[in-house]
Amino acid sequence: MDSYSTQYLFVVVFLGVAVAFPLAPLILSRLLAPHKPTPIKIDTYECGLTAKGDPWVQFRVGYYIYALVYVIFAAETVFLYPWAVAFHGLSLGAFVVMMVFVLLLVEGLVYAWAKGALEWK
Repeated sequence: MDSYSTQYLFVVVFLGVAVAFPLAPLILSRLLAPHKPTPIKIDTYECGLTAKGDPWVQFRVGYYIYALVYVIFAAETVFLYPWAVAFHGLSLGAFVVMMVFVLLLVEGLVYAWAKGALEWK
């Protein structure tokens, strides 16, 4: 076998293990675990108590917008922190690229602010 085929074989084996690893416990628990459903066991509960009210509660869109803005800025810190740690060893090009990245995120924040997405109503 040449090295090119060996690399593909490694990827195929890796994917096989990646699929088998989470599926094996699920299949084993389905085969080995006792399954005796009763009305009490399959009843819906919240924190150990019987559920009250309609489970389909509609949330305000404002919650999702705040969550998305948080995710965007959390992703920014994931990229910004390693860059800041290695700042002295980086070139001018790395600085320019990170400033473009920060500028795009600031532009998104200004746009959301201008549209009133950050105002609680």
